[in-house]
Amino acid sequence: QVRLVESGGGLVQPGGSLTLSCAASGFSFSEYAMTWYRQAPGKEREPVATISKTGTTTNYADSVKSRFTISRDNAKNTVYLQMNSLKPEDTAVYYCGYAEYRGQGTQVTVSS
Repeated sequence: QVRLVESGGGLVQPGGSLTLSCAASGFSFSEYAMTWYRQAPGKEREPVATISKTGTTTNYADSVKSRFTISRDNAKNTVYLQMNSLKPEDTAVYYCGYAEYRGQGTQVTVSS
């Protein structure tokens, strides 16, 4: 079955960086665009970044543009989210997904 496992979250100070990973299995990873989402406390889940199946096209939410970078390695069935210049408002649970599938998420907390 479809399995998406996020990792790499944690506590980081404002201005710091984190790289999230999402290991995928149970489907043809290279045939699907992948999206990172996040959900902050009391807010709805929102898309953060999307990457095409070949990795040639990416799209970002305005709030993270120029700070976050999404990438993928189809040989490893893994999608990444490099997050730089983190702000307290980036605090959320981050999920990867495609279609109706999501992982369990990884917590990112930005705080001094």
